[in-house]
Amino acid sequence: MDSHAGTARWSRLIRLLTPIHKQAAATARRLCRSNDDGDDLYQDTVLRAFDKLDGLRDESRFRSWFFATLLSRHRSRLRRFRRVSVPIEEAFGRDREPVGEDGASWEEERRRAERAVRALAGLEPVQREAVVLHEIEGFSVEEIAEMQGVTHSAVKSRLTRGREKLRRFYLRDGAGNASTPYLERLTAGAMAWPAKGKSHE
Repeated sequence: MDSHAGTARWSRLIRLLTPIHKQAAATARRLCRSNDDGDDLYQDTVLRAFDKLDGLRDESRFRSWFFATLLSRHRSRLRRFRRVSVPIEEAFGRDREPVGEDGASWEEERRRAERAVRALAGLEPVQREAVVLHEIEGFSVEEIAEMQGVTHSAVKSRLTRGREKLRRFYLRDGAGNASTPYLERLTAGAMAWPAKGKSHE
């Protein structure tokens, strides 16, 4: 590839990626349950997307195409090795000041994020993908089916099983009773997980 073609492809990728950059980077962290591993996965996905971008003809499909690439790279990394996740305290930064004057806001946010990480860790990878993409990122069943390369029924089954595991987790964890909106708790906790560049100073 000549330098002009490479520059043009990179410019195209940046243009398409910019609107979904923050969401994709946060999704990578949630899938990996780790800041460092998630950032590595995101960078790996960007490089793979750059290599394959010329094959994308319909730019309106870029979002689902990029997330499908993200899932593919995530599974490839899972097959190759296991990495130690960053503890939630380290992810937030122990040396930083709490959010609230008395530290209550910081502590509650930390607990929600820690609980969400543990809840998602109990799911099988394909279930975690489906739950994160549907419940947290807002993708439809149809979009997830395309990303995961499975039928709509398979996605619905993964969501059902994943939700049931999450419900049992939050009950065991003392987060409420059978009527507790555990998915709201999961979403709040996952959103509390530090996004790329987020600071609690």
